[in-house]
Amino acid sequence: MATVTIWNEFRHEREDEDVAAVYPDGIHATIADGLAAHGDGETAHEIRTATLEEPEHGLTEDVLEETDVLLWWGHEAHDEVSHAVAERVQERVLEGMGLIVLHSGHYSKPFKRLMGTTCSLQYREDGAKERLWVVDPGHPIVDGLGESLELPRTEMYGEPFDVPEPDRLVFVSWFEGGEVFRSGCCYRRGSGRIFYFRPGHETYPIYENDDVKRVLHNAVDWAAPRDGAPRTFGERE
Repeated sequence: MATVTIWNEFRHEREDEDVAAVYPDGIHATIADGLAAHGDGETAHEIRTATLEEPEHGLTEDVLEETDVLLWWGHEAHDEVSHAVAERVQERVLEGMGLIVLHSGHYSKPFKRLMGTTCSLQYREDGAKERLWVVDPGHPIVDGLGESLELPRTEMYGEPFDVPEPDRLVFVSWFEGGEVFRSGCCYRRGSGRIFYFRPGHETYPIYENDDVKRVLHNAVDWAAPRDGAPRTFGERE
């Protein structure tokens, strides 16, 4: 069992009627419900949520210290996240906390700090179909899936995606416009595991999709900290 914190700007849902119709309680609440539904007994996670406008964005030192895996959804307010909180998240990942970055969270301060690149890409909001092909069938993040999963309406993300080469690539997306995209990227930074998962535009009920729920549940299990040798630095007597 992992202690999971789901972070969301919670901005679109309160300002846009179309988004509120899809996620009336917020994207974070829908993701939390999906994780809870896929957990049972020993596989159940302890889940909490945090949002942008809470003090310290809901990510105090105590909250992050207790968090095994942090899920991050952001879109229009990346610049409003304080540098201090972004650095705090980065440090916790290096110490061993798992980080799952969702959709437009590729532009978030913590992810960009951990990647060391612009994390830029191409996009098109056309509501067309996406098929995510499983390209690493043995990876635990894709346990229980078939050879692909399909989203009937979504936003297109296209290459080039300015991120470092993933340690493991588990999904490649194809879109109706012909574009492809590295949609499931795994990284190690310090003692922490990072998974970037592309689907999740705010105007489509993507986090209601059963396969997407399964991926997120698997990703939490994969990203959760493992016991290992301690990280020690500095002068050694």
